Amino acid sequence: MKVAMSLLPDAETFKRLVDGSARGPGAALTRLSLAAIAGPYSWAMLLRNTAYDRKWLPISAAPVPVISVGNLTLGGTGKTPLVAWVARTLGRRGHRITIVSRGYGAKPGERSDESAELSLLLPSVPHVADRDRVAGARYAAAAGAEVVVLDDGFQHRRLRRDLDIVAIDATDPFGCGHVFPRGLLREPLAGLARAQAVVLTRAGLVPAARRTDIRLFFEKACGSRMPGVWVEAEHRPLRLCTVSGKSQPLEELRGKRVVAFAGIGNPAAFRVSLEKMGGQLVGFYPLTDHHIYSTADLTAIATAAHDARADIVVTTLKDLVKVQVEHLGSIPLMALEIALELLTGAEEMDALLATIASASVSPRTHVRDR
Repeated sequence: MKVAMSLLPDAETFKRLVDGSARGPGAALTRLSLAAIAGPYSWAMLLRNTAYDRKWLPISAAPVPVISVGNLTLGGTGKTPLVAWVARTLGRRGHRITIVSRGYGAKPGERSDESAELSLLLPSVPHVADRDRVAGARYAAAAGAEVVVLDDGFQHRRLRRDLDIVAIDATDPFGCGHVFPRGLLREPLAGLARAQAVVLTRAGLVPAARRTDIRLFFEKACGSRMPGVWVEAEHRPLRLCTVSGKSQPLEELRGKRVVAFAGIGNPAAFRVSLEKMGGQLVGFYPLTDHHIYSTADLTAIATAAHDARADIVVTTLKDLVKVQVEHLGSIPLMALEIALELLTGAEEMDALLATIASASVSPRTHVRDR
């Protein structure tokens, strides 16, 4: 079964190209071309990081602690559930939290995908979207935030942070081994050395021996500067919810015919989660990350679901907030809400967050560098 051509090429097409599974002369030539572009980009990232490390470029501080949650690869690491976990953990300690992000892909006056998703996950937590994240963090502090959680901030070096947490997807930890566009890395793997904590997400989807190998690989890449806290976590499906906020238990999928779609960085992981829910997946349509849905797209998915005699259509929260409907045709549309659960390293992470957040009780001044 194929969805109408109005849908963009799926996200897996590029992945097969850069991970080498797409074969043939055309694919090989394309990879060579992408590598030629990736070389200068990798050098540019190296020079930029060196300039910040040696204080050739200024680093500005906010008057409150800043905790950055980011990644090394392009999308798909499960960063948003980690941001929500950090915010909830700090909130339970009584800290006033504000999330600051760049607002990627959002038009002026509109919310980004992540902002809209986080508003469903954390309705009581303020969210500031500003391309100038230094200004955004200072605005959040002036509005009463005691701690700023910087969403997708690892490569943003201009704002000083008190803690860098990096999410690494256990099912695809190395970004195909190459910097974008030859691979999925935003910067070389050794950049992880700037972080203080690593969260290996989706750890439950790979064997324990594989998780150990991943850690050893990064220890070799970072050397003596390997982050001190290593946490393994998994994404636990929590419930089904509609765009209006109504929820249903996961058992609602059991025995049902399910069509699903996802415009995220790692749609394969979403599919695995769905397949464990007890439903019969009769159609799955992966799209490019941050896909913008047109009326034709939604009509195509609705038609495919109808033709497959689906009982329900399921997507991610990130996609649901963009689609903004409760039905596709006559078939209900719901999102699978995911929550992060720490399998190892929970005490170390909690202690690290407590130490950083405790600095919020002391006044801080705007400074340059750190």
